[in-house]
Amino acid sequence: MDYVADPIILNFIYAVLGGILTLSFMWLGCKLFNHTFCFNISDELSKGNVAVGLTLMGVFIGVGTGMGLVIGLGLN
Repeated sequence: MDYVADPIILNFIYAVLGGILTLSFMWLGCKLFNHTFCFNISDELSKGNVAVGLTLMGVFIGVGTGMGLVIGLGLN
């Protein structure tokens, strides 16, 4: 007899794994951005550099949207 998991449990597992993947890709994107340019993001943000904050916000929104679409379309 085959065991079929409840769809609610499967969707919860997909959401948790998707959240972990999204956070890890955002962290990776931040590290890549930090190593690509000649400044430290945390130092510039502590100085009040708004341009770095807006750029980092764009990176987070872009990666989050991309991963969210991939995860959301994978639930069909």
